[in-house]
Amino acid sequence: MREQQVESERRVTHLELYFDLVFVFAITQVTGYLADNATWDGLLRGLFLLGVLWWAWAAYAWLTNTLDPEEGAVRIAVFGSMGGMLIVSLATPHAFDVDGVVFGVAYFVVRALHLVLYAIAGRGDPELLQAVLRILPSALLGAALLVVAGFFDGVLQLALWATALAIDYLWLLVAGMRGWRVSPEHFVERHALIMIVALGESIVAIGVGAAGLPLDAGRIASALLGIVVACALWWSYFDWALYISQARLADASGTERAVLARDLYSYLHLPMVAGIVLFALGMKTTLSHFEEALEIIPAVGLSGGLALYFGAHVAVRLRMGAGLGHGRPIATVVLLALIPVATQVPALVALALVAAVCAALIGYEALRYPYARSWIRSHRGAFSMEEASRIAGTRGRSPVDERTSTDPNT
Repeated sequence: MREQQVESERRVTHLELYFDLVFVFAITQVTGYLADNATWDGLLRGLFLLGVLWWAWAAYAWLTNTLDPEEGAVRIAVFGSMGGMLIVSLATPHAFDVDGVVFGVAYFVVRALHLVLYAIAGRGDPELLQAVLRILPSALLGAALLVVAGFFDGVLQLALWATALAIDYLWLLVAGMRGWRVSPEHFVERHALIMIVALGESIVAIGVGAAGLPLDAGRIASALLGIVVACALWWSYFDWALYISQARLADASGTERAVLARDLYSYLHLPMVAGIVLFALGMKTTLSHFEEALEIIPAVGLSGGLALYFGAHVAVRLRMGAGLGHGRPIATVVLLALIPVATQVPALVALALVAAVCAALIGYEALRYPYARSWIRSHRGAFSMEEASRIAGTRGRSPVDERTSTDPNT
């Protein structure tokens, strides 16, 4: 087994987990905003909110991958960032009206503190400091545009938000990733934990959707089906897929590793989180009105959110050069096809259909590659992609029986 190329390996700190609690609240606020604004315009604004919040969280994930947040004055600065994120979260429900300026100013403070902390991390590391200076214009300009957007409304406000998001998300493609440092084990664990946070939102949605309503048979069935879907989402990410990503990240080094980390995690984990948030929206509506057909936006959330989630998994496969696969692309297409169905049948039936698709996908993957799945889980990312490729096609046989393969991701 090859020696993994790492820059420094450590575990996620307690302070990072504490910081994430504010992000938990922010996600809950976005779900609430979508539920209160179940229109196409509300959906767009909700996704804008999630995009801004995710980029702030991702920036700190990169920071704490490089800098120990629990050391000295850095700890105090992180607490300050938490305060800023709390104000951002509190302002989220009205970020496009009365609290727009508050949202923008608090977000600007959060991004500015991030740059200060990264400048500290870059002391004695000229390449990292240069990398931080390259993102300085985009971080400050994007955040400043959100402050300006708070003084406007309508199309102009949305245009300013769209411009701010474009600057943040596209700047790294132009500026490049030279000089950034990535510790694969910590980076993967950091994002795995935030996925648990996001999945927790789907559980919260079940509780909120059923709050104050009688627990009759239909509502109990809806809650249980929601748990089936949530467990399938967890299984699809944590059973073995994250270990493949970790191995691919560890196989790379230098700038290549940084680019891969940016693409697989900062970019492609956003649609996963967005898909979970949209599913939570659909669940809240289903629990409240399980006997009625869903309106188009909750239907998009219930089925389209899951399609977005699994579609992002397919995109991760393609980015790693693993090919399209079979199970997850098919599940994505079927879930998209169920959106119009969800507007015609009772919400409980629609939920049962999407739960069946998710359960079938997990069953297919577990039965098609039982040995490869077990081998990947037992090695927990401590393997090369060449080894994974050799094991991948074994299905139910041992690797002695079959040495050639394609990939374990199905």
